[in-house]
Amino acid sequence: MATAYLSRRVTFAAAHRYRLPELSDEENARRFGLCARPNYHGHTYTCEVTVRGVIDERSGMILDLADLDRILERDVRARFDHANLNLDVAEFAEGRMMPTGENLARHIFHTVQLGLGDAAQVSEVRVAEDATLAAIYRGE
Repeated sequence: MATAYLSRRVTFAAAHRYRLPELSDEENARRFGLCARPNYHGHTYTCEVTVRGVIDERSGMILDLADLDRILERDVRARFDHANLNLDVAEFAEGRMMPTGENLARHIFHTVQLGLGDAAQVSEVRVAEDATLAAIYRGE
């Protein structure tokens, strides 16, 4: 049976910094450069989620796009937009996941998949910090 793919793009603005709690501020600055600044820094992220599935012959769709939009609003935009990832999102709190593009993509992948259940499979999540840098996560 053939598989179809559908992608939806959303944006959110968020602040973060890279810091390993076991390192001193100086060691963090050496390791992560400007990304370790104590006052954080921000990006306007673009997040593209691609799902795959079989096209339903009656509806002509993989899934109801409104369902995907609700999940992206709840699990991506509402959680991350205008947030400090290190302070406002428990998964990225100090000592937990570093709020890198790679970890954001991985986290969003798994969160959206939970929201979709069996309706479709998340194929890939791409998180771009700007026009020059993006992280892509494809499931295991």
